[in-house]
Amino acid sequence: MTASINGSIDLERFELEYDHGKRGDDTHDRVEARDLYSKVDIEEVTFQCDNYSGRLDVNSSLSIPMYNEKPVTIKDFYYEKINDYFSIGEIVQYLTSLFPLLKWLPHYNLDWLIQDLIAGITVGCVLVPQSMSYAQIATLAPQYGLYSSFIGAFIYSFFATSKDVCIGPVAVMSLQTAKVIERVTSGLTADEQTIYTAPIIATALALLCGIISTGIGFLRLGFLIEFISLNAVAGFMTGSAFNIICGQVPALMGYNKKVNTRASTYEVVINTLKHLPDTKLDAVFGLIPLSILYLCKWFFSSLGPQYLNKLSNRRNLTERQRKIIKYLGNYFFYSNAMRNGVVIIVFTAISWAITRGKSSTSVPISILGTVPKGLKEVAVFKVPGGLFEKLAPDLPSSIIILLLEHIAISKSFGRVNDYKIVPDQELIAIGVTNLIGTFFMAYPATGSFSRSALKAKCDVKTPLSGLFSGACVLLALYCLTGAFYYIPKATLSAVIIHAVSDLLASYKTTLNFYKMNPLDFVCFITTVFITVFSSIEYGIYFAICFSCAQLIFKNMFPVGSFLGYIKIAEVLNPTLSTNDYTILLDDSSSVLGEENTKDDSVKNRLDQNENPKSSEKEYSEFKSYEMSSNSKTTNLSYYVRWVPMKNDYHREVNPLIKITPPPPGIIVYRFGDSFTYLNCSRHYDIIYDEVKKNTRKGISNVYKRKQDRPWNDVGEWECPKSLKNLFNKFKKKTDIGGDEDKDGNEAIESNSKANNTDNKPELKIICFDFSQVVQTDATAIQSLNDLRKAVNRYSNKQIEYHFSGIISAWVKKSLIEMGFGTVNDNYSDKSIIIGHQSYHVSKINNQEDGLENQINEKYLQPDGSYIYHIQTVTGTNYPFFHIDIPDFSNWEL
Repeated sequence: MTASINGSIDLERFELEYDHGKRGDDTHDRVEARDLYSKVDIEEVTFQCDNYSGRLDVNSSLSIPMYNEKPVTIKDFYYEKINDYFSIGEIVQYLTSLFPLLKWLPHYNLDWLIQDLIAGITVGCVLVPQSMSYAQIATLAPQYGLYSSFIGAFIYSFFATSKDVCIGPVAVMSLQTAKVIERVTSGLTADEQTIYTAPIIATALALLCGIISTGIGFLRLGFLIEFISLNAVAGFMTGSAFNIICGQVPALMGYNKKVNTRASTYEVVINTLKHLPDTKLDAVFGLIPLSILYLCKWFFSSLGPQYLNKLSNRRNLTERQRKIIKYLGNYFFYSNAMRNGVVIIVFTAISWAITRGKSSTSVPISILGTVPKGLKEVAVFKVPGGLFEKLAPDLPSSIIILLLEHIAISKSFGRVNDYKIVPDQELIAIGVTNLIGTFFMAYPATGSFSRSALKAKCDVKTPLSGLFSGACVLLALYCLTGAFYYIPKATLSAVIIHAVSDLLASYKTTLNFYKMNPLDFVCFITTVFITVFSSIEYGIYFAICFSCAQLIFKNMFPVGSFLGYIKIAEVLNPTLSTNDYTILLDDSSSVLGEENTKDDSVKNRLDQNENPKSSEKEYSEFKSYEMSSNSKTTNLSYYVRWVPMKNDYHREVNPLIKITPPPPGIIVYRFGDSFTYLNCSRHYDIIYDEVKKNTRKGISNVYKRKQDRPWNDVGEWECPKSLKNLFNKFKKKTDIGGDEDKDGNEAIESNSKANNTDNKPELKIICFDFSQVVQTDATAIQSLNDLRKAVNRYSNKQIEYHFSGIISAWVKKSLIEMGFGTVNDNYSDKSIIIGHQSYHVSKINNQEDGLENQINEKYLQPDGSYIYHIQTVTGTNYPFFHIDIPDFSNWEL
């Protein structure tokens, strides 16, 4: 390491010596510049106020207090960011945060209990049929879905930070579980299949997901979920929902044994259509319930409430009529919530009537079969050897589905119902729920959107409502298993299709993705297609990779912009006009006279113009002016605002407003994002190309011969003299007018010499707007240093490098360490800031007497003037750092 450091120092020394040798008079010029600075008259002024007394050297009529700014240190970072996390209070707060119910449980009351009871029972009635249906998606027996929903609803209540989320089996995670079971069992022998059964594989997956989720939550790494964008989540959720719907159609029609629903979705669709002639009586128990479910949803959630709203808006309604409307609204709501349970009860009764007393081989439809009563399989879960290794390839996608769906649901309901969730604590709740679920042979459970929405509509008050939902599932396990035997599988498929269809993104959502950002639309559509035509895993991986790649490419290709300025003023409560311009009368007679002259000239031109068509443009311009009717004179306080010069794309200002470029020799550049190793080279090229385009090169080397030029600065191509002579001899033989050619050649040579004269200004200042830069790194700062060397070499002198709007103390420290912001001998000696040393100051209100907005007589002078204090905003020891972009038009350059 030492050798490399010494090597870099020697290289820097060699580069400096080479530059001095190449420009022998560089040091001499610098000494002359210092002598020039020493000859300038410096006025010594003593600035005195109540909070400062000292001497300051200034070249101005105003004296400002000196303020030496200290760069941030590691010690400052420790006390600001780290120290508080190791205090006793933080440790106690961390431990209590693991059980959020400790904060609100002491305030629990009877009203909360009633609302939680209603919401819990309502959700429980939906949870029972959905749990058995989703277990069917996971290729598991229905009791395992009930086990997962029971333990999920119970355990989540003690760790939740969301009152609305309902934990249990969900469609997408059930589909992922089925994929895992199929992949693991496909390569097993007959003996191994007796060991690695489907329930054991599903429970082992829940165990691993629970361990990882709990670990992520305890370590507070929930921010990793934020790397996956909303459009990516919507993409694989839509693709998965379409996959589930297509996989349930064969069971809906009665020929599910003839179609491999675990294949790719497009294959399932093709095979489903091929076997349509094999449709059985099950279609009656599938299509009719599905139609009833959608009809009930439309009537109870749309048509009925709309009609009640029209009735409630009528005038002269009696109190009795208003109560009836209210009761009807509650009836519509709970009827809509219970539609799944009612449909299953009705068609289970019909199934019982046609299958009672028949053997399993002679029944005309497929029914659910025997469901064990109670909690038969409660025990310590024993993992067969080698199972974890077989599950490892599917863990990443399973974890992402488990956590991402839950966090997305809990955040959305938190925003809707005005409370904030803690993502890390939610991960702990999911992890602990799945860990404890392994004692009950549960498979992975997470938050359900449909049940959470129902819970929120029931006006649930606390997470304890999950206890009542779990009690409903437990009651069904002990009392209703006999009735579960006759549930038609086609009816369960109808319930699944109806529930999962809500996960499909609507056309409005798809259109909004395209309107907001076309790249998000591409990510969404591509994720859907990959999920449908390949698998859920590949869809998830593509969505994550696309989101990360989009983030990286946005940083690699920065949106920096060169700035000009306009003068603006704020106007409160104006009267809007349809005209293009409004004339304001200023107190200045010169301004008023200029406006009147302009109007008179337009009128005269209109009178003198004989062709009315040619004057239409001028007349319209004249009509667009309007005198301000608010007052005869209007004084507005204008200030400078820096905006991108290319306004046609950025559209930050009105295109009718002309953006003034910076004064000649000044370049102002705004970084559009963080300045890091990903984009520093591109920023370098953009800025250096602008320097060469708009400023002239300093005369550092006068080359007597063309052969003396270096290979990277060959200049413009010129025809060799031998070729010129040969061409001239040929022209003399062929042309008669030799004198004319001679005169023409002389004219061409004179024009070329005139063109070689560079009229572009000398570069004096480059100002960097760092208001968007929140972080930087060593590579980027070194690139900025290389840019400084290259620009100084191009200009053959020292250039001022100003920085404004630095919002990070560590960014400023990095710049200082590289020699920016300060006066130094290598890059920024005092000679280059003669006459325009600029600082921003701020007025300090005299508040010691509590008179912030009143006149304090202590500072009132006999002549009516008022004394106030000022302080410099940024450090005077860093003259090239500014709080805002300076007004360069006032500088004496």
